Amino acid sequence: MSPNQAAAGAVPESAAVPEPGSAARSPLPGWEILIVLGLGLGRSAVYSVLAIVNRLTVGTPLSSQTSSLNTSTTPDRPWLDLAYQVADTVLPLAQVLLVLYLLHLAHGRARRLIGFDLTRPARDLGRGLAIAAAIGLPGLGFYLLARELGFNTSVQAANLSAQWWTVPALLAAALTNGLVEETVMLGYLLTRLADCGWRAGPALGLSALIRGTYHLYQGFGGFAGNIVMGLVFGWCYRRWGRVMPLVVAHTVIDVVAFVGYAALKPHLSWL
Repeated sequence: MSPNQAAAGAVPESAAVPEPGSAARSPLPGWEILIVLGLGLGRSAVYSVLAIVNRLTVGTPLSSQTSSLNTSTTPDRPWLDLAYQVADTVLPLAQVLLVLYLLHLAHGRARRLIGFDLTRPARDLGRGLAIAAAIGLPGLGFYLLARELGFNTSVQAANLSAQWWTVPALLAAALTNGLVEETVMLGYLLTRLADCGWRAGPALGLSALIRGTYHLYQGFGGFAGNIVMGLVFGWCYRRWGRVMPLVVAHTVIDVVAFVGYAALKPHLSWL
């Protein structure tokens, strides 16, 4: 147990984040982190910064702009649109395989190390649902407030054409988001930052900051809200030693956002 965990009274259920310098490591973990982020979520963060600069300089108020998620690529050809949706869902999972492989090289038994397994399904599900409720409802209120104050765009969470596969595609997209973001930003990043000698507080802060940055394209509300989410998720991960409850929570939040938006948009003008 690290000094930070002892001070907080936390009793982790597994060694999710090793003590700095306590485990085998690759020769250049810092460069490895930069490469992993540059191939995925860090790359998204850079483009998100460019997107918000673009939004702020077009002459249109931020609150009058929209951010469209889960859009159809070829709505006139549903079979090809479905193929695009499958690719958009499956290909990002390579990031999960990559970080598990790198963690295995550095520490061995990567899935057990970060709690990315199905050994405690009931507990992980219960905790995940509780976190989703605690984060999701206040998050919706914060988004609406930020939009009204002019700090955020109007987020259109689901824009697929109406097909038999629309809901399954939205569910799959939500699961992919949960798997990628939590395994990379929590399981992988916190572990490898510890290998670089980072203490818990700065590591959690950096992880949350990156999480907020790759949501910055939505506006400053999305940026701030996801930083808070990252801090809460990171604290839970450090305490429980398992990434699976956070995967569940993230997936549930996105399912409600994506499917709920698609179902309620025709009936609620404020969406």
